[in-house]
Amino acid sequence: MAATAQLQPAINATLRHARCSNRMPKRWSYLNTSASPEQDQQMRFHRTVQAAGHATSAQSTELHGAVAELEFDAEEAAPSGYDAFADLVQMAVREDPSLARASNGGASTHSNKPAWLRQRAPQGERYEYLEQGLRKLKLATVCEEAKCPNMGECWNGKTGTATIMLLGDTCTRGCRFCAVNTAQLPPPPDEMEPENTAHAIAEWGVGYIVLTSVDRDDIPDGGSEHFARTVRTLKQLKPEILVECLTPDFRGDMEAVRNLAQSGLDVFAHNIETVAGLQKRVRDPRAGYFQSLDVLKAAKACGVYTKSSIMLGLGESHDEIIDTMHDLRDAGVDILTFGQYLQPTPLHLPVKEHVTPEQFEQWRRFGEDVVGFRYVASGPLVRSSYKAGEFFIEAMIEKDRRPLRA
Repeated sequence: MAATAQLQPAINATLRHARCSNRMPKRWSYLNTSASPEQDQQMRFHRTVQAAGHATSAQSTELHGAVAELEFDAEEAAPSGYDAFADLVQMAVREDPSLARASNGGASTHSNKPAWLRQRAPQGERYEYLEQGLRKLKLATVCEEAKCPNMGECWNGKTGTATIMLLGDTCTRGCRFCAVNTAQLPPPPDEMEPENTAHAIAEWGVGYIVLTSVDRDDIPDGGSEHFARTVRTLKQLKPEILVECLTPDFRGDMEAVRNLAQSGLDVFAHNIETVAGLQKRVRDPRAGYFQSLDVLKAAKACGVYTKSSIMLGLGESHDEIIDTMHDLRDAGVDILTFGQYLQPTPLHLPVKEHVTPEQFEQWRRFGEDVVGFRYVASGPLVRSSYKAGEFFIEAMIEKDRRPLRA
């Protein structure tokens, strides 16, 4: 009851903001085909609100009235699997993170985490230096947006590594593991962002930079040229910096993939995310296992280093992990990372298993010694841009290029 009272003002405010800013799509999809769209929407709403805050039916009906104000078109629905109400509550939680506790019935989201998933708050002299530089240069990092547990470790390293988000903070897809904002028509990208970002990074003082973006299916090339302009400008300003691009799949547009892969970047990264059997459950329907493999193959054919990442703890079997590793290696992938999936809010996919550090180490050895990856970074808190992998990549790139300079 208290949780519902706490959520209601935020959800109402979020609805008003969504209607004004067009961040909340007006098309709804429904999973219960035995009921009408209106009945299914209301039933799912009641179940969600009552489970979250133990509200009475009358209270959840009152709260549903706010959501019902949104018009929807069942004939022109969003992609299958999209849950507009879940997206709405995510928006409310992002406005006030304390609501994540309320939406989980008051339970702490950290109470069931094993000790190896707890990390100290980031600190240190170099961390503070880079943080101050971010504020001055007005750069937005995924490290901060996602509250990455490795931020202090990455920023305090000798080289210093950070991940910069391009093309805005709103994605056109709705993967069930990801808490990034979603909308069918995000705001248009800033045309000067590639040049402004490149100049800011060149001033910042990092030796290895990761550029990433949300999916932008609303842009003809998916944002490929926007990425490429950023890379080309940055390399002109600071040729010695190593640039990794962690990319979307560009809807399988191989010309867009090649355009970016040939821009002067050092590492082309694209995450397959999970095993083949869990793709439909975990990723947006517009993503796909074989589409991701094709993207990585096309990038590798351009002569660049390639990298991918797998989340563990979503219910995958060992055989499925092994098959995925071999498929990635057959696609020419050089570097692989493994990390623990962590549920960002109670509305996202639940964690099926907390994989132990020992199991992660076994996957690292198997990937390098048996499958043949040049490097595998594997651990509960490892993310696709984890600094340990980047230090190795830096050394690997320098080693491979040394004979060319002789």
